[in-house]
Amino acid sequence: MSLRVPAACAAFVREHMRAPLTLGLLVAIPVFFVLIFATVLGDFAEALGGTLAAQAAASISAGWAAAFLSGTLAFFEVSSSRGADRRLALAGMGAARVAAARIGAAVLLAAVVGAFAFTTLALRTGIPHPAHAAAAIAAFALIYIGIGAVIGALVRSPLEGSLLVVLAFSVDVFSGPQMTSEGTLTWTPTRDAADLLIAAGSATSSPAADWLSVGATAAASLAIATLAFWFVARPRS
Repeated sequence: MSLRVPAACAAFVREHMRAPLTLGLLVAIPVFFVLIFATVLGDFAEALGGTLAAQAAASISAGWAAAFLSGTLAFFEVSSSRGADRRLALAGMGAARVAAARIGAAVLLAAVVGAFAFTTLALRTGIPHPAHAAAAIAAFALIYIGIGAVIGALVRSPLEGSLLVVLAFSVDVFSGPQMTSEGTLTWTPTRDAADLLIAAGSATSSPAADWLSVGATAAASLAIATLAFWFVARPRS
């Protein structure tokens, strides 16, 4: 791998992390989701006939915090850098290397986001299965990299694109496991990850099939995100 890819990846991460607003959101969003959104989520589940308990709501809210932040960062990583990435590709780096650097930066940012969400959850309630919870939170973040990147590649307007990210997120949240008495949607991108996170928060084990499904979904999402980054960076004829 060219040394330009790691260098560009580090530059992309620094570009996001030097923004004071981004740093503030890394702290504020997990705190909001775990401390406040979890209660709202439990109330909604009760109103809709679901069975989402308080402990499970707090656990799954950490996953949603990681998903929301990762999806939003991935969207703006694509949306705000179309011209710059194309110029990098034309300057000799190539669209494939630019895409590799972008996906590397997105994964590193997702790791930071997931760490903040996991720490907030651990401080708030404690985690009976910390390793399982950390893996499930990471899966939320990785899956939403794909969602945010695809929307960023297809929608040029920051307003419309960010609203689409929020819409996808909202549908995912309120059709998740234990949210309603009837399964409105039988499959959403993070359903299996949500099951794993709820189980980790309630000290129950998860079947291997769920872990395999989550791993496959996260890998597919990263592959789709890589294609989205390449699509945006490729030189136009």
